[in-house]
Amino acid sequence: MNTGNCFHCGIEINKKEEIIYDEKSFCCNGCKTVYEIFSQNDLTCYYDFQASPGATPQDIQGKYDFLDNESIVTKLLEFQEDTTHIVSLYIPHIHCSSCIWILENLQKLQQGINTSQVNFPEKKVRITFNPEEISLKKIVELLCSIGYEPYISLENFDEGKKVIDRSLIYKIGVAFFCFGNIMLLSFPEYFEVEEYWINEYRGFFRWLIFAISLPAFFYSASGYYVSAYKSIKSGMLNIDIPIALGIVVMFIRSTVDIVFDYGQGFFDSMTGLIFFMLLGKLFQQKTYDFLSFERDYKSYFPIAITKILADGSETSVQVYDIQKGDRLLIRNQELIPVDGILISEKASIDYSFVTGEAVTIEKKSGDKIFAGGKQIGKVIEMEVLFSVSQSYLTQLWSNDVFQKKIDIKHKTVTDKISRYFTPALLGLAIISFLYWIFIDTNTAFNVFTAILIVACPCALALTAPFTLGNVLRILGKRKFYLKNAIVIEQLAKVDSIVFDKTGTITTNKKTAITYEGTPLNDFDLKLLNNALRGSNHPLSRRLYEFIPNQIKLIPTHFEEIIGKGIYAEIDGNTIKLGSSQFLKTMTENTHKKTKVHVEINGVYKGSYVFNNQYREGLEQLFLQLSKKYNLIILSGDNDGERKILEKMLPSTTKLVFNQKPEQKLEYIEELQKQGKNVMMIGDGLNDAGALAQSNIGISISENVNVFSPACDGILDASQFQKIGFFMNYSKKAMKTIFMSFGLSLAYNVVGLTYAVSGNLSPLVAAIIMPLSTITIVSFVTIMTNFYARNSQPATRNFQPATKNNPA
Repeated sequence: MNTGNCFHCGIEINKKEEIIYDEKSFCCNGCKTVYEIFSQNDLTCYYDFQASPGATPQDIQGKYDFLDNESIVTKLLEFQEDTTHIVSLYIPHIHCSSCIWILENLQKLQQGINTSQVNFPEKKVRITFNPEEISLKKIVELLCSIGYEPYISLENFDEGKKVIDRSLIYKIGVAFFCFGNIMLLSFPEYFEVEEYWINEYRGFFRWLIFAISLPAFFYSASGYYVSAYKSIKSGMLNIDIPIALGIVVMFIRSTVDIVFDYGQGFFDSMTGLIFFMLLGKLFQQKTYDFLSFERDYKSYFPIAITKILADGSETSVQVYDIQKGDRLLIRNQELIPVDGILISEKASIDYSFVTGEAVTIEKKSGDKIFAGGKQIGKVIEMEVLFSVSQSYLTQLWSNDVFQKKIDIKHKTVTDKISRYFTPALLGLAIISFLYWIFIDTNTAFNVFTAILIVACPCALALTAPFTLGNVLRILGKRKFYLKNAIVIEQLAKVDSIVFDKTGTITTNKKTAITYEGTPLNDFDLKLLNNALRGSNHPLSRRLYEFIPNQIKLIPTHFEEIIGKGIYAEIDGNTIKLGSSQFLKTMTENTHKKTKVHVEINGVYKGSYVFNNQYREGLEQLFLQLSKKYNLIILSGDNDGERKILEKMLPSTTKLVFNQKPEQKLEYIEELQKQGKNVMMIGDGLNDAGALAQSNIGISISENVNVFSPACDGILDASQFQKIGFFMNYSKKAMKTIFMSFGLSLAYNVVGLTYAVSGNLSPLVAAIIMPLSTITIVSFVTIMTNFYARNSQPATRNFQPATKNNPA
């Protein structure tokens, strides 16, 4: 005899096995224990998100003893430092908001767990913990005790082996078999053949059709029943409810027709409906998989790393060209893109990108260093253990710690429509059924079923994610890499664009450099070259490449003060490089050119003068952008090139010089207070604060491995002159979203009109429903690709009317 459901897991309880605790019923001691754990830790809010969301804990006595083996644990961990370990565990039971809530509050259940973050689509939880306070085995046992047992197998060590779920393919195959055979057996009924043998065996054929329909009804359509049940149980109505209801109504009505000899029923329509809906689901799944593939594997960061060749020379290579055994050079502020072994004597690594804690960790030669760390201080060398994991870099970049709070209008629209669509659809179907039942019973059932099937918001729900996903893919192919789809909408809202000068509107490759001052001997050049070797500043990198190759020396001390310069000690010699204010030995001369001053062993030597070469297409780009945006040059350099820029750029461009990194941030903050929506374009090093403060931060990359999580996008320097196209394209993308919204709504209105009037059969509705999804996907694909080809301004032969070039 059953008395009710378990308060924790929801299964029916046998009266003999019922356990009462805190005036609540539980099916076993396991569920009662989980409830006690949550109660003692003030986590009973778990049950507020969904009734009976838990799972019954399993007996795991000794099951995870293998986690006492340190070598196995090391393979499972994705990050391993003294007091910080990080592991990602696959948990099959994750299914609702309660699961997310409890798994992201594990630190309240167990001391030693610092943070836990759920990846709902992949059913994974990423846990950061202190190994001195808790072991991985204890964490796994904790998860098991609250009903979230992780799945750990050898697949965790083999990234190349993936489990492929073919259940949808099997269901489509069964549905197609049933649909095809039922259609074949129904031909005599369709043509109303009155032959004797047909009349004699009509009953047999109808019951045979009934039998053939059962696999499609019970197996192929099972996913809709499960989804509808879970939706009703959670109190949130989804689109699978009317679909499941439509299938059940058609089955019952058809069965009644056969039993009472009213007719052949609608088994052909029902199985056809199931087949075409599953086909639409497969198409949608393949579409998302395609976008996921594009995002995970083709949106590579356009950053490079310095590889040391066998002969000791250095060359820049793309991060995804790094192979096991390669020797890499990591400069100050560079991201370590791969796991490796430190070769240099010692290093200071900042793992804040990974752990969220800005604590520098000291490493010595032979120690393992992990991807995601940032080198602080002098240049180091390392040997690669594994090739780069692009998905891991993407994960670092997309970490919630660095996300900006942005409201999405189109998401709100989709959510509202999805929330009210299903109850409105059910109401319309019932009202139409009640209207037609008094006119024609057959039509009433047809109308009821057709309404439930034809008005599908799948196309509506696909509109925004597919459009933005396709735009991300197209921009990625054009070497403009965005953190996520949210950035596209923010790009469309921008009204002010702030540019850094050095390394952003100037190029690193074509700069003429001259030296002014006391001639430098070979020893001076050797010290200078090795001091510059550890810096990532655009001027330092240009100067390092300008000075002839020297014998490599290891600095005993290296310090780079952002926005000021470099201080290094090599073999007892001191070297200072940077601005005149940093050296404090002289003042700028009247020419105010861009200079890097040199001081060796306390003696001022002179300065390297940079005659900046501006990027190709700069004048055309600024003239184009000035028509729609407020343009600002925000530079840390002096105003020596003000007159040149005033001649090159539109008169409305505002030029601001001598800005320290913190002043850049304050300037952008002031613009935002004025109601401006600001996009900052910088080099990602000196501009990190300004990039983080801006509504959209874009980092220019020119073979420099400077990675800032503060930026929302990375633009390959070769695509600089296409910024206007990217801005215009983002507006076209938002236009496409609203156009496809309109198309989806128009489809639903027309479809419902025909369904309510009784002029649409359930089978036709089933065919139209996936076609609507295909139509929307095709529409946004065509439009986004069309705009990608036609939004590009013709700048090749365009000569703007500037002050120095009258039209």
